[in-house]
Amino acid sequence: MAVRLHTNSGLVPERERLESSPDTVLVHAPSIGATVRSKGTLYAIATAQGAPARARETTRSLLETIQHEYYYDESAGIAMCLEKAVRVANRRLLHAGDLHLPAGRSIGAVVAVVRERELYVATVGDADAFLARHGELLTIPDEERGPGLPTRGDLHVDVWRGELLVADVLVLATGDLVQRLGTEEIRQAVTTLQPAAAAEHLHHRLVTEGAAGSDAVLVVEASEVPATRIEHHLVPVRPAEPLAGAPERSPIPLADTVVERVTAVQGSALRMRGAWGRAAVALYDALLEMMPRRGTSQQQVRSATDRRAAERRAARAILAVLAVILLAGVGNWAVNGGNRRQAQEIVKANAGEDALTAAQQDIAQVFGGGNLIKADPQQALVALHDAWHQLNVAQGAGVEQATLQPYLDQVTGGLDQLYGTVQTSATLVATMQKLDPAAELSGLVLGPDGALYSIDRTAHTVVRFDLAKKTVAVVVRAGSGSAAAMGDPWLLTAGGPDVVILDRNGALWRWRPADRNGHGTFGPISLNHSVTWGSDVTDIATYVHNADAGLYNLYVVDPSSKQILRYAPAADGSGFPSDPTGYLATAQDVSGFEQIFIDGDIYALGTDTVTRFVGGRPDSSFTLATPPDNADLRPGHHYELLTATDTRGQGTLYVYDSTHQRILAFDKAYGDYQGQYIEASGAAPFADLRGMVLLPGTTPSIAWVTGDRLFVTPLRAVASASASPAPSPTPRATKRPVATKRPVATRRPTPRPTVVP
Repeated sequence: MAVRLHTNSGLVPERERLESSPDTVLVHAPSIGATVRSKGTLYAIATAQGAPARARETTRSLLETIQHEYYYDESAGIAMCLEKAVRVANRRLLHAGDLHLPAGRSIGAVVAVVRERELYVATVGDADAFLARHGELLTIPDEERGPGLPTRGDLHVDVWRGELLVADVLVLATGDLVQRLGTEEIRQAVTTLQPAAAAEHLHHRLVTEGAAGSDAVLVVEASEVPATRIEHHLVPVRPAEPLAGAPERSPIPLADTVVERVTAVQGSALRMRGAWGRAAVALYDALLEMMPRRGTSQQQVRSATDRRAAERRAARAILAVLAVILLAGVGNWAVNGGNRRQAQEIVKANAGEDALTAAQQDIAQVFGGGNLIKADPQQALVALHDAWHQLNVAQGAGVEQATLQPYLDQVTGGLDQLYGTVQTSATLVATMQKLDPAAELSGLVLGPDGALYSIDRTAHTVVRFDLAKKTVAVVVRAGSGSAAAMGDPWLLTAGGPDVVILDRNGALWRWRPADRNGHGTFGPISLNHSVTWGSDVTDIATYVHNADAGLYNLYVVDPSSKQILRYAPAADGSGFPSDPTGYLATAQDVSGFEQIFIDGDIYALGTDTVTRFVGGRPDSSFTLATPPDNADLRPGHHYELLTATDTRGQGTLYVYDSTHQRILAFDKAYGDYQGQYIEASGAAPFADLRGMVLLPGTTPSIAWVTGDRLFVTPLRAVASASASPAPSPTPRATKRPVATKRPVATRRPTPRPTVVP
């Protein structure tokens, strides 16, 4: 199968370009195949740096002239036609009069033609062309650029010619864009993003740099697509009869003579058979005429009135018969159908009663003669599982909820006791009502001063919660900063002496507390932007590797680069000047990582599980267990938040499940289930959590925020009544034997190599 080269172009839509821009971008692909094969596709930009927006009419007219003259001229090759088209456009500019150009300003243009695998580029004035190949960015043409347009005298235009390869990327840009962003920024964009995304990214970076006016950029990528070809093969055709007009002169063969005589004999036989058949029919008719006949009876003629009356009587008789049949059928259906429904209801009621009796047996086995939960937890679990199933059957059979509820409460309490479910009570610490009644808090971190910090999305601020004073105050807001102001706060983490803030513009900032009263300093953190983050960064985190100097690594979950980017700090702690490295040994899709936690290893939280990475690779010895109540009390889960103890490989992971509004506890070493926490009846439920952090102390506590409130929940059980006694009804049937389960074997710890994150 043959292959051909295909180009994809990316440019910024006109509605998104700067209103003050005088530049014009042109992409022209002829609709006629012959023209495409001979002249190719034209890509061009024209820029008038420092000119007002109305100069766009002049740059547009310039490119339209180049396009028309290039495709109209068939007198020479592509290079010569391109050079002549630029010269004609220059002459027309000289005679055009008012070009809306300030004194000392000119128009720059770069024009490229792609024909199959051939590339031609011509550049005049303040415009640039680059070719990205194998990760390198090449400048074309590499010689000195000529003056801008219009130019009096003989205009010299150099046309560069080269070969376009698969995966090559051609970039046409204004000199102002190249000067502001630099070639490294352009290389990163066009080698990591699609053409349209790369053009929009460069334009966005130009706008964030505060540029006004010239903003043209065009990105063209070459790709290879298969070209199919259908071949038609000639098939020989033979005539079915002799040519018309040619008399048949060959002698008649003997076979033909025999065939003619046989045909004549067959015709005579058919004629004789027809004559005998007609004679037989005539004889049959004569015999029928000789048979005796019965005389014709006298017919009685009735009036129309009599006929209609007879018809009505017949119709009434038929309707009466049908009514009798219908009534008989309905009666039979009513009697038999009612009997069937009654029988079904009786069977259903019996099934519900049997299921309730079986559930009572199981409950009595657990709570009757003693506490089987403490004596034999495995046997109690089997009995309570069966009771849960039987109560569901009874409910489906129509047993009233009021009858089932006491048994359901006992089974639920027993299973929760076996599952290690703890009922806790939260304490309201502070509310945002006075500071911002419409607050929308997001994220929660524990600062180096012992206070908690969160982002208020509505007010675009970072707020500080003082746990001792139970107060909240704003410490940083959007627009803060001396030179380049901070954008809207986006993500939050804490590292060493700093609270680290990432804003919507991709800039990094630090709030460094000076005391425990809410005072501190604020400023930017320098960051190496050799890798451009996408707008889909899901989380940032830190890991302190030099506590005495307050130095910490920065980790960024960036789905665009399919990596967890790791930044090493400067020796003086001023920022992160080095190029980032990918923490993951193999790039992978990290868009599903809701949050990461670092204790030396990295724990990545997904909506269904937690993955531990050791040295950049998934740790196969760690598997997050499925909660044991997944098959009965609380099926399914959706994980959203994660916090944990700091000791590497030891302690507990705490995961928030929004489906059942609970916090689950897992072993950090192997992911084994340890227990779960739900709010007691009447307490504030774990609902709408926006951030969660583990507080230090003898008794572990979880601090968590909703949209406008901060709560603290000690992870200990509140005072509650003891388990209720066995239900009063006595089972009618004998107690059934209950199978016992083997105890679950615990995993033995295996030594793991120490890997510095």
